[in-house]
Amino acid sequence: MVTVNKNYLKLQGSYLFSTIAKKVAAYQEANPETKIIRLGIGDVTQPLAPAIITSLHNAVDEMAHAETFRGYAPDLGYEFLRNAIAKNDYQDRGCQIDADEIFVSDGAKSDSGNIQEIFGLDNKVAVCDPVYPVYVDTNVMAGRTGEYNPVRGNFDDVIYMPCTEENGFLPELPEEIPDLIYLCFPNNPSGAAITKEGLQEWVDYANKTGAVIIYDAAYEAYIREENVPHTIYECEGARTCAIELRSFSKNAGFTGVRLGFTVVPKELERDGVKLHSLWARRHGTKFNGAPYIVQKAGEAVYSPEGKAQLKEQINYYMRNAQVIYEGLKNAGYSVSGGVNAPYIWLKTPDQMTSWEFFDYLLEKAHVVGTPGSGFGAHGEGFFRLTAFGTYENTKEAIERIAKM
Repeated sequence: MVTVNKNYLKLQGSYLFSTIAKKVAAYQEANPETKIIRLGIGDVTQPLAPAIITSLHNAVDEMAHAETFRGYAPDLGYEFLRNAIAKNDYQDRGCQIDADEIFVSDGAKSDSGNIQEIFGLDNKVAVCDPVYPVYVDTNVMAGRTGEYNPVRGNFDDVIYMPCTEENGFLPELPEEIPDLIYLCFPNNPSGAAITKEGLQEWVDYANKTGAVIIYDAAYEAYIREENVPHTIYECEGARTCAIELRSFSKNAGFTGVRLGFTVVPKELERDGVKLHSLWARRHGTKFNGAPYIVQKAGEAVYSPEGKAQLKEQINYYMRNAQVIYEGLKNAGYSVSGGVNAPYIWLKTPDQMTSWEFFDYLLEKAHVVGTPGSGFGAHGEGFFRLTAFGTYENTKEAIERIAKM
């Protein structure tokens, strides 16, 4: 008899952003004349930079000729892209990362879900709370957690590290020692950033306890403050305890193009096995590589023209973040984030739950955000807005909210 993976039955409802999309679609159907402004999902709105478009067109033209046609990509990704990543994202920052420690993929979301496959099911997982749902849900699917506890609003057998107003939305070292630690800085959803000294504490802790840090640096391009690290490998000892996930979605607008990469240093070893070799085996077996034309587009991100154009694009989104932050603060809201990240984290007014505020905002201002409780129990009472809309829509959305 066929059976199913019953771990999936532990999951609560549909994926957070699927639930939001259904609620918004139902409201739009009932109110077809209403202009809804979406500041919920972290999807970009600006077109791909000219340097990237040129590279895409050139790569497409190459695919039309036998001499320059490309089929399957190399397992780790094309060398031209991995060399560009290694130099620009790591070596130019003084970090020792080689091209053959970089695995090109179709995005950080895929890698953040897939990376847990190389670890045993008996490993104890620690996550921030609130947290990007994929970290938790994929470990639930794998069977690395207990049942969902409706009283606490989270899963048994997971170490949750509260990120609250009191600790500046930054996790504290857990008393119970975990095996896998998921960290995301600048943070999604809260927009909080960690200093180099603060991150060094986590690296030292992981090396001392034998834990592995899975570090999501998808938003590093938005960092503005000097003492905020762009990569965990700026910290001494990170090569022996950390795996880093990166994405081209938010720094280059590749949400619809799909490209990312994972860094696994060769000296990172646990249980007598090099994790680099395990990830290489998993990657080669289950993934056929990002398309050649997309990887060529990724290479253009690191060109002088690409860097200049993307700096302007990121500044565009960060101007939106400033509009949201200052507009909400002037309207009397308690807000954080928006300085080193394209997310603004606000406290819901009048003791509303985060879903109550979602409905209130949609009905009264016709603006969509993301309920904080969707990111975990400690997200209750908070709400996330993104800076990825157009400037005009962002400004109008905040004006609407201020008038409520």
